[in-house]
Amino acid sequence: MTITANDPDRTSWLHVDKNSDFPIQNIPFGVFLTRDDIITIGTRIGDTAIDLGALHQLGYFDGIPLTDDIFLQDTLNDFIADGRKTWRAVRKRIAEIFDSKNEALKNNKKHKEIVLFRLDEIEMQLPVHVGDYTDFYSSKEHATNVGSMFRDPENALMPNWLHIPVGYHGRSSSIIPSGIPIHRPQGQSLPNGAKKPVFGPSKLVDFELEMAFITTDANDLGEPIPVDEAEEYIFGLVLFNDWSARDIQKWEYVPLGPFLAKNFASSMSPWIVTLDALEPFRVAGPKPLKPQLSYLKYTGKKSFDIQLEVAIRPKEAKETVVSRSNFKYMYWNMSQQLAHHTVNGCPVNSGDMMGSGTISGLTPDSYGSMLEITWKGEKPIKMKDGSKRKFIEDYDTVILRGHCEKDGTRIGFGQVTTQLLPVFNSKKKK
Repeated sequence: MTITANDPDRTSWLHVDKNSDFPIQNIPFGVFLTRDDIITIGTRIGDTAIDLGALHQLGYFDGIPLTDDIFLQDTLNDFIADGRKTWRAVRKRIAEIFDSKNEALKNNKKHKEIVLFRLDEIEMQLPVHVGDYTDFYSSKEHATNVGSMFRDPENALMPNWLHIPVGYHGRSSSIIPSGIPIHRPQGQSLPNGAKKPVFGPSKLVDFELEMAFITTDANDLGEPIPVDEAEEYIFGLVLFNDWSARDIQKWEYVPLGPFLAKNFASSMSPWIVTLDALEPFRVAGPKPLKPQLSYLKYTGKKSFDIQLEVAIRPKEAKETVVSRSNFKYMYWNMSQQLAHHTVNGCPVNSGDMMGSGTISGLTPDSYGSMLEITWKGEKPIKMKDGSKRKFIEDYDTVILRGHCEKDGTRIGFGQVTTQLLPVFNSKKKK
């Protein structure tokens, strides 16, 4: 099926910079607070934010079966629950409204004043209410690196890793949008050579370069989702920094996996890029190293060529890019992850989030965490200001970026930016 909103020859009457992540072919969805302190659902073309609630009230979505308040809410959950047919119809209409050949809104000054905002006039919000959050562990290179560090390098992957998309249930309450700072977490750790644990601030705070997909209402209790139908229930993707405290994690993760080391914060980019917008960037994923069970065998191309990078910006200094990776490196793709997640009958709801797990490539400059880049801190990396990093230091800002590019069309995610502050001080708050 042709997705007309993706027409590479379409141009917009809104200004779009040549290297913008948000051309008219993107049309992502997000939630923002306007200059009038009104929360609305919107989209973005170039550096212009578009109030979809106002656009709907003015009649621009006539003919599409939408409730009157579908875009007047503080999350995208209800819109996502309407399903792929509705998402596609809305993206198509937005593309038509802002097409350079369409003068209906372009020449209506009064409507444009109501609908359009500069980016400095809005404040992005968390786009969905995340009811449930699952984090996978689906990069073979990352799993191999971590296994080599902490176990036998000859048997770095656990026996189940090549047979199932390994995952765990995370904590949704600490998922935050880009721009919200976090505090260095505290917890128990076992220092090298010690026999008893100590309590205190984590000394090994780390980023994890991930992407995450957002689901719609997908299945009833007991109903599996077939792998080749999984994409019908995936609304779109965001950049995702799943922060980790490596020293806390090392002490606590046996036998039930990470807990305090992972639930203190996870940062996501505020614009959700739809799976439809990413359609032109499909690629074949890695070939299975072992035969996979039938419910995980898929047809077609299920991976996406999304270029990723991570930068660290020390306080009052220039940023240093420390990693360049790609989403296509993932051994287990999103369709397999969702099929596995539901094969036991687990229901998936609108707004649920599934993290990819750390995305690492084959070389150190493509690793997706400081744990790997500095190899447990044994090989510090140098910043542009001359300082060195083993892990993330107080007042460092971590920036994740991602985009696709093919045949002159660029579709991007913007960025997710988060500063690490010192341990929370309750006295200072008072």
